[in-house]
Amino acid sequence: MKFGPVPVHEAEGDILAHSIKLNGRVLKKGMLLDKRAIELLVAGGFENVIVARLQRGDCLENEAARRIAKVLKGTGCRIEKPFTGRCNLFAKHDGLLCLDVDRIHALNRIDAVLSVATLNPFAKVSGDQMVATVKIIPFALNEKILRQVDSLLTGKQTLHVAPFEPRVYGLVSTFFDETPEKILDKTSKVLRQRLESCGSKLGEEIRVPHSVEGVVQGLDTLLEKHDGIILFGASAIADMNDIIPTAIRVSGGVVDYFGMPVDPGNLLLIGKLDARPVIGAPGCARSPKENGFDWVLHRIQAGVSVSAEDIQAMGVGGLLKEIPSRPQPRGQPTRRS
Repeated sequence: MKFGPVPVHEAEGDILAHSIKLNGRVLKKGMLLDKRAIELLVAGGFENVIVARLQRGDCLENEAARRIAKVLKGTGCRIEKPFTGRCNLFAKHDGLLCLDVDRIHALNRIDAVLSVATLNPFAKVSGDQMVATVKIIPFALNEKILRQVDSLLTGKQTLHVAPFEPRVYGLVSTFFDETPEKILDKTSKVLRQRLESCGSKLGEEIRVPHSVEGVVQGLDTLLEKHDGIILFGASAIADMNDIIPTAIRVSGGVVDYFGMPVDPGNLLLIGKLDARPVIGAPGCARSPKENGFDWVLHRIQAGVSVSAEDIQAMGVGGLLKEIPSRPQPRGQPTRRS
């Protein structure tokens, strides 16, 4: 594509680079200049006009954007009709946005005339939410670039929305003698809302003393009736040999990982019991505000891996907004004289 000023009488069939007002009419940027448009420009006193002139192998911006969006789109996504060199991708359903980040970077490095922007990896999205946009910067893209895009993306799952799988979770809450009932009530209320927001339900709840025996009893009571168990301790998990992880092992389960580089949310534990997920929730998950528990729950709900390596990789971007109500906020009070 060539870009720049040309004599008006030579511009028929070219693409107008900038909108022009003429006697109450507007020739819009991006339009193909036909014979009538040339006559209007001449009548308006224009001798030259800035245009984009297609060359052999050029593909118009809208078609180029559509083609790239089509090969970028994975399962759970749809594309809309392109306009002004832009083609948007939307989620078909609620779920988790999964990206091959390295391939998106490689796509944007092919040429500066091509731009692809997405939401953050593993963003929770709702149906019909925009998840990515393809934008062609000039008015056309050469087929050579489109072939590079095809080679990079065709046959690969670069961007898709993993749907949330409906599950029913059991809740085991432990308590001390002095634990207020309203704290336990709030915990189950917030958890119910959190689960419903990603397509699942809170089933039965059992409240037991904060002891290994109590947690084991809760797990034994709820496990067969639910797809997974969430454990809220009256005291936060402090060690891999603390009450909650010990109870999971005594019940025949395994503890996969404890701790995470997301704040709030550090004291989270994930494990399995009879192939069902078991999550030891951090205290901050009693609040509806976003925390590390949400990140793990959303992945489990979407059937996405939550290995130790996955959790360890959450640190970049893992400094979330503080929850003032948690017992030990990260910031110390400022002392004033």
